[in-house]
Amino acid sequence: MIILGIETSCDETAVALYDGDLSSGKGTILAEQIASQIETHAKFGGVVPEVASREHLMALPPMVESVLEEASLSWSDVDQIAVTSGPGLMGALLVGTSYARAAGMVNSVPVLPVHHMEGHLLAPGLSGDLPAFPFITLLVSGGHTLLVHVKGIGQYEVIGQTLDDAAGECFDKSARLLGLPYPGGPEIAMMAEHGDAKRFKLPRPMLNRDNLNFSFSGLKTAVMYAVKGIGGQESMSDTDKQDMAAGIESAICEVLVKKSIRACLKVDAPRLVIAGGVAANKKLRSLLDKLAKEKGVDVFLPHPKHCTDNAAMIAYAGFQNLRSAKPVTDEWDARPRWSLSELA
Repeated sequence: MIILGIETSCDETAVALYDGDLSSGKGTILAEQIASQIETHAKFGGVVPEVASREHLMALPPMVESVLEEASLSWSDVDQIAVTSGPGLMGALLVGTSYARAAGMVNSVPVLPVHHMEGHLLAPGLSGDLPAFPFITLLVSGGHTLLVHVKGIGQYEVIGQTLDDAAGECFDKSARLLGLPYPGGPEIAMMAEHGDAKRFKLPRPMLNRDNLNFSFSGLKTAVMYAVKGIGGQESMSDTDKQDMAAGIESAICEVLVKKSIRACLKVDAPRLVIAGGVAANKKLRSLLDKLAKEKGVDVFLPHPKHCTDNAAMIAYAGFQNLRSAKPVTDEWDARPRWSLSELA
């Protein structure tokens, strides 16, 4: 079965073709492309929804044709379209869902709406087999920080989430305080490679609370006061920025890793998937590898290129939903807010 995946939930236009075997559950990515809008939005310091929608509108149609050509296929070879229908920016989602429905109607191809977060949850399956159910997924990206108990395809229970800023937002806002460009995560990671993480005493919010929730606004505030304490952004040397970046990265990663391992032990599911853009962070992966081995937890990570938003994960999530015979009606639309728990 050949599935065309389309992703336009935020600031990346992505298209992919996935060829899956419904009986075995295995498949191959035939072709994929991602058009990032980072440079477009960087001058604004964050994503501008209207700009994102216009960029998707221009990029999506030629990308679909390009991916089909790359795979030496035509519309007559496509069996299913899987498109991100939420959550995300409303205008951006509408570009993808409107195109998918129009293309599906013209080419007589059925369209399957896919939850963006489900795509991230299942992304490790693109690199190999999914872990045995149940498992825990830490879904951590620019706007989301969730711990999800995955009991099966479509059976997701959110057992922990951020009460304010997501980890990715904390990276972005902290980077701005250091005078680093958007997006903040990669910039802080790069600066942190040469920094002393122990120089600045930054908090680990909610780490010792008896729950699985997160809170990163306090860390961002602590960074603000630490910057002011050394004379403000203008007075910071490169060494100051490197040490601060290392402290920020260390604090965020420690909280994410320890809470994730705690979740695995709490629900007796010693298998952990890390998904979302922040999952590409080297410090996070290193710390996770060490602590997981100590606690007897098996870790499953998507390929770094499939950590950020991509269409291969959307096609794969659609494929897995088709395998599980999930019922779908034509009564669906773009949904900027959509809880994972509603998929059950």
